Amino acid sequence: MLRWVIFIFIYSLLTFYGFQAIKTVTKFTWLQFLFIAIAVLIAGNFIYQFSIGSEGRVLSPTKSYAFGFLLAFMSISLVIVPILIGEDILRFVFGLYDKLVSKETFYMPSRRRFISQIALGLAAIPFSSLLYGMYKGKYDFRVLNYTLHFEDLPEAFDGYRITQISDIHSGSFDNREKLEYGINLINEQKSDAIMFTGDLVNNKASEMLPWKDLFGSLKAQDGVFSVLGNHDYGDYVRWESEEAKRKNLNDLKQIQKDMGYELLLNESRFIEKDGQRIAIVGVENWGKGGFKKAGDLRRATENIDSEDFKILLSHDPSHWEECVITDDYHYHLTLSGHTHGMQFGIEIPGWVKWSPVKWRYKHWAGIYEQLGQYINVNRGFGFLAYPGRVGIWPEVTVITLKKGSNNA
Repeated sequence: MLRWVIFIFIYSLLTFYGFQAIKTVTKFTWLQFLFIAIAVLIAGNFIYQFSIGSEGRVLSPTKSYAFGFLLAFMSISLVIVPILIGEDILRFVFGLYDKLVSKETFYMPSRRRFISQIALGLAAIPFSSLLYGMYKGKYDFRVLNYTLHFEDLPEAFDGYRITQISDIHSGSFDNREKLEYGINLINEQKSDAIMFTGDLVNNKASEMLPWKDLFGSLKAQDGVFSVLGNHDYGDYVRWESEEAKRKNLNDLKQIQKDMGYELLLNESRFIEKDGQRIAIVGVENWGKGGFKKAGDLRRATENIDSEDFKILLSHDPSHWEECVITDDYHYHLTLSGHTHGMQFGIEIPGWVKWSPVKWRYKHWAGIYEQLGQYINVNRGFGFLAYPGRVGIWPEVTVITLKKGSNNA
């Protein structure tokens, strides 16, 4: 109850400043009333969805949209507040100065209309961006191509193509037509293998059932390999019993099997061509901080030789930094996801790549290299919580392996 009281207080304070800007700019009372009405409606729906109408911590599309509209609306006030507070400080200083000089009754000068106009104009940028991200951005799939060179890549695998997808989060989807486009985009890459790096669902295996046929249509010559992500274990929802939770995980594993995925649970497989081979290693989720640490590199590589060319599937990129790059074995390429790039940021190739998630994860999107080992952090195919993407678009990664050095 206390958290909702705090939320209402903060939300009301932010809304008050937004209302002040509207009131200063326009004298149309119906616009002022509309602003307040929308504020009440959005907050009321959010509180209903996440308290009275909630089902534990399950994030349904309805709840995600309630959060998304709240975030978009609050972005208006979050921009306006520092500008108007700054103006209030100046108004107080000018009022105090007049009082000290003229000895008259203290009063604060009126708000300046152009200041509120500037504040509202700036606030329109994140507001419209967040709405666009919900309307179109979340299904604006992008194919990102990388070519990586390795001196010790087996000759038979020179030019080998891998398509990576990650973080499907099927419980958030709400548009089959757009999803079909994304699936077709993956198959159109005609890669030798497809690698899925975890988070098939938000919480429950049943979330995947409406989309099972679509994702089951993913095909590649050497198969589809997958691992589990932190959301796949059902740790973020209340279960009636431990048995129900275990059944959910087993159901999710069976769904992957039914779709033709080779789910790697701290184990490995070899892909062979012309008498040569590369190892595909898959570990369960291992995450820094409070995330599940079920990944076991020793167990996963029991049948792997140290000189084998190794591709590791590990959902959380913090595993690479904390354990993989310093391991006795050399993992040539690690494929991860998890961060989503926070679904929000700015990326202009060759110029800027920024997202608030960089303050949490050192490796959060794209290719990184350290100690002669590479990692690709996929930005995610789906979305979670905020039902959209702004600047950080849903990603299909295609990686081509080449024998030799970058300078060759």
